[in-house]
Amino acid sequence: MASSCTQLCLQCRRFYSRTVAHPWRRFTHLGHGTSATQSSIKKSTPNGSSVIRTNRAAIQARQTWKHQLFYYSDFTAKHLSAEEKTSKDIEELSGADVVEGTNLLEAAPVTESQLSLDLEGAGELSALEEICDEEAVGITVPSVMPPAASSLSVYVDHSETLTKLVQLGVNLWKLDQRPNVGSMLLRLDFNTDVTPRLLFLKEIGVENSHFGDIITRNPFILTESLENLQTRVDYLKSKQFSSEAVASMVSKAPYLLNFSVKRLDNRLGFFQQQLKLSALHTRNIITRLPRLLCGSLEPVKENLKVCELELGFKANEIQHIVIAVPKVLTASKRKLTQIFDFIHNTMKVPHHLVVKFPQVLNSKYLRIRERHLFLDYLGKAQYDPNLPNYITLDRLVSLPDDMFCTELALTTVEDFYLFQKTL
Repeated sequence: MASSCTQLCLQCRRFYSRTVAHPWRRFTHLGHGTSATQSSIKKSTPNGSSVIRTNRAAIQARQTWKHQLFYYSDFTAKHLSAEEKTSKDIEELSGADVVEGTNLLEAAPVTESQLSLDLEGAGELSALEEICDEEAVGITVPSVMPPAASSLSVYVDHSETLTKLVQLGVNLWKLDQRPNVGSMLLRLDFNTDVTPRLLFLKEIGVENSHFGDIITRNPFILTESLENLQTRVDYLKSKQFSSEAVASMVSKAPYLLNFSVKRLDNRLGFFQQQLKLSALHTRNIITRLPRLLCGSLEPVKENLKVCELELGFKANEIQHIVIAVPKVLTASKRKLTQIFDFIHNTMKVPHHLVVKFPQVLNSKYLRIRERHLFLDYLGKAQYDPNLPNYITLDRLVSLPDDMFCTELALTTVEDFYLFQKTL
């Protein structure tokens, strides 16, 4: 290998001597031609004055000579630097010290073993080089996040935040149905955005098992500042809500902490003034049904008018019903009127008994109808407390089927199911 390098260098030198010497001879010839041309430019005019006539051929020759001079000068510099680099490389590969005045080409021949290179330290390995199984297992390929998708489940393997939210019990398929939620979650960092909010919920008493449901129902709690969240919790505690009540309210109505203190204060004042309730009863209603502070007030106002104008209850009776069953305030208007019409007009139950057992207004209409018709078929539909075999409304709707048949209808469940098929 060393002898091959030596021969290559000798050929380069011969080629260099020929290529450089020939242009210089041409440059000399061009220079003499230019001088002769210049001497013949100057001529006399007819009136005796001398002028300089420009010879285009002489100018073009001069410009060509200059361009070739620059080109071959650069060519010479490149060959000289290449020769110097080649000599330096051969000197390093041979391992021999060059003594001043000694020609490099006369150095001792270099063996092939002396020219071997350490390829392992030369840089990165080639893509075509074979590797062992252990190295192949250690190779990691960075995952590429899809630019767009119709479901958040596609991004779970690419997002640490989504992966850990799924582990907490968040239902991504529910969040897919809500606009702008997916892009918001993908921009969040779990350690800096999600973890502090989870620690806050834990500090106020929310159980870990409720984290997934809270985020599923209100993912925007992850974007609320911790300062605002703490301010709203402090306000509720200032209104004498206990820590347990606050934790329960947040678990039942996750949007509670997204509303400002002013809105929360207005809602509490509305229910206390509209229903003429004490502070204790107001806290009791809100604790049991915290979504009253989150939802719209229009359905609540409509149900209060229905109870007063259409159902015929008095103000104190409405107050008693709401304290016992707060869901009456958010129930469907159609459901309220349908149940009350059947109880009052078909079963002949007066207002005061409905007020005494307000749970009947929160029951299923089909259950009330089926059980009343079965008792009426058996001749046992008796709802007057002044008569024997009195059946209270709460037992009529609250007992399971087997206890209803054995304790109130005094028959079997099979008979009741057969009667249901006739309806």
